[in-house]
Amino acid sequence: MSQSHNGKGSDRRGQSAPAPGSFEAQMLALMPSLRRYSRSLSRHDADGEDLFQDCIEKALLNRHQWRGGGLKAWAYAIMTNLYRNRHRSEKRHPSESLDGHEEDAGTTEAHGDTLENDRLYHALAGLAPEARAVLMLVTVEGYSYQEVADMMRIPIGTVMSRLSRTRETLRAQLAADNIIPLRRPK
Repeated sequence: MSQSHNGKGSDRRGQSAPAPGSFEAQMLALMPSLRRYSRSLSRHDADGEDLFQDCIEKALLNRHQWRGGGLKAWAYAIMTNLYRNRHRSEKRHPSESLDGHEEDAGTTEAHGDTLENDRLYHALAGLAPEARAVLMLVTVEGYSYQEVADMMRIPIGTVMSRLSRTRETLRAQLAADNIIPLRRPK
């Protein structure tokens, strides 16, 4: 008899997926967007993958701190805080990468104009981490200002002003680097 004494068949043999609605199932559903966010925060794919894995690990280890509210906001807050902590640590203890730019060499060729991709990459990399985080959460991930404010634990007005300043900074940076001046249609 394979069922347990309570008659519900609670042995876990053959169970491959977490129960729908469980903490684990919700985390699995968030993983693609968390991975995109981690890569948008980091300057290299490897750093983004490390940040992603650290976030998942910390969320799983600290799941007892989750109070059943918005798991998405909680997980994004963990990632944002991990990134901020790393960024602060890197400023205090700078290091030089042994890899150089080798990993970036072949990544832009498959996605259109390499010059434009390089310009955009450098413009994004030059942004302050908090500004880049707000930009990526709103424009790439599609979160509302209020959701971003909750994730980053900042006022909604700060989200709006950071986004506005960041867009203007990017616009100016890309226009300044442009070989042919950008003109608005009349």
